[in-house]
Amino acid sequence: MGTDTTPAGQSGRRFKVCWRSVLFYPGILIVALPMLFPSRQLGLGTLIASVTLSLCMIVVGMRQYRPRHPIPWYLLSASVVQVTIGTVLREISDWQRHPFDDLFTLSGYCCLGVAAVLWLRPRQNSTDHDLLLDSGLIGLGALLVSWTFLISPILHKATAFNLTTLIAVTYPVVDALLLTVVAHSIVTSARSETSLRLVYLAMLVILVGDLGYNLEMAGSAPDLSREILLIPLQFAYLLVGAAALHPSMVMLGGPRDIHAHRSRQRASIIAIIMIVAALVPVVGSSLEMMDRVVVSSLFALLLSGVLLRSERAIERSARSERRAQYQADHDMLTGLLNRAALLRALHRNRERWGEQPLALLFIDLDGFKRVNDNYGHAVGDELIANAAARIRRIIRRDDAAARYGGDEFVVLAPLARQQALLLAERLLGTLGEPFELSAAEVRIAASIGIAYSGARGDVTVYELLREADSAMYHAKEYSLGYVFHDDLRHGHPESGPRTWHRESAV
Repeated sequence: MGTDTTPAGQSGRRFKVCWRSVLFYPGILIVALPMLFPSRQLGLGTLIASVTLSLCMIVVGMRQYRPRHPIPWYLLSASVVQVTIGTVLREISDWQRHPFDDLFTLSGYCCLGVAAVLWLRPRQNSTDHDLLLDSGLIGLGALLVSWTFLISPILHKATAFNLTTLIAVTYPVVDALLLTVVAHSIVTSARSETSLRLVYLAMLVILVGDLGYNLEMAGSAPDLSREILLIPLQFAYLLVGAAALHPSMVMLGGPRDIHAHRSRQRASIIAIIMIVAALVPVVGSSLEMMDRVVVSSLFALLLSGVLLRSERAIERSARSERRAQYQADHDMLTGLLNRAALLRALHRNRERWGEQPLALLFIDLDGFKRVNDNYGHAVGDELIANAAARIRRIIRRDDAAARYGGDEFVVLAPLARQQALLLAERLLGTLGEPFELSAAEVRIAASIGIAYSGARGDVTVYELLREADSAMYHAKEYSLGYVFHDDLRHGHPESGPRTWHRESAV
C-alpha cells in the first residue's frame, strides 16, 4: 500500500501526533510538579491526574488501533486503578489499622502480572523448557537477594508475626515475581515491539518505587518523603499510557519465535545474578540460623538450576553439532550420503571392512529425464527420493549408499564378486518395478556399472568410481543391465543371466 499523500491523510496524521502530544506531554509536567512544589495534597492530586490521563491514553489507543487481544489492556487499566486506590488510602489513613490499602495494591499487582503472562504465553515453546528454566533462575536470584536485604530485616524488626508483618514481607516476594516476568519479557521481545517494552519499563519503574518502600520498612534506608515515593508510580502510569498510544500495541499477545541469541542474553542475566548471589553470604555473615537455612536453600536451588542449564546447553550444542555433521555428509532430498562423504567412506570404514574385497556399484536411472520433462522437477525429485528409499531397503545396514548427483547413485560395500552380482540383480529388479508418484504411475529401468577391487589392497574410491562409471555407460549403451569393469578390460563384457529391456517412462 502506498503512503496517503492527500490533504485528508496528512491532516489525519497531524491530528494523531497532536492528540498524543496533548495526552502525553502534560503528564510529564504533572509528574514534575511535586518535585518543584513539595506538598502532600499536590502529590495526591497529581497522582489522581496521572492515573486519569493514563486511562484516557489507554482508551484512545484501544479505540484507534483495536488490538486483537484486548483483555490484557483491561487488566492493565484495572491494575492502574487498584494500585492508585491503595496508594491514596495509604496516604490519607492510618495504614497500620487496616489492610485495605495493601489489598488493593497487591490485587493491582496480580492484575499486572496476569496481563504480562497473557502477553507472554503465545511466545512459549512447549518443546523447549530452557526459557522457563532461565526465568526460574532469575526469580530465585531475585528472591535470594530480597530475603537477605528486605524480608529478613523486616522479620527481625517486627515484634510479632501478624497480618501487618505478613503483608510487609509479601511485597518483596511479589516484586521478585514481577522482576522474573520482566526479565522473561526482555529476552523474548523484539526491538520493533516498542509498546511491550514501554509496559515492562513501567513495571521496572514500579519496582524501583517499591524498593524505596521496602527499604524503608526494613529500616535499611532513611525515611523518604511521600512525594518522592509517588513519582515513580506516576511516571509508570505515563509509560503505560504511552505504550497504549504506540502503533505496536496491536502486536502484543501474538506468537513469535524465540531466536538462539536470546539464550545467550538470558545466560548473561543469570551470570550477573550468580555474582550477586555469591556476595550474599559475605554481606549476610551475621544472619541468624533461620536466615542461613533459607539463604542456603535458595542458593542450592540456584546452583542446581545453573548446573541443569549448563547440562542442557551442552546437550543442545552436541545435538546441533550432530545435526550440522549430518547435513554436511548427507543429501537432503534422499537422506543418502553425498559425494564428499562417499569419498571419505573407505577411510571411515577401513577398520570394519578390513582387508575384504570391495565392490562399487554405480547406478544410473534410465528414463528419468523423460519423467522430469513430462511431469516437472517436483515429480522428478519425488522419483529420486523413492528410488533412494528402494536402494536403502536392498543394501545392508553397514553398506555405504550415496547420491552421486542427479539421478546417479553409488553403493560401496565389502562384497565378493558373486555377492556384487546378486546385489546388482536385486537393485535392477526393485528399480524396475512401477513407481506410484503423485502425478502418475511411472516405470523406469537402471544401468549399473560394477568396479571390483579383488586382491588390490591399495585401491581408492576415485579409481573404483572411474571404473564403475565407465562400466555403467557401457551397460546403458548396450542395454545390458549391469556390467563388471573387469570384463571390459578382458574384452568380453557380460550382461548377467539376462538382458534388461528398457520400459517406457510413462
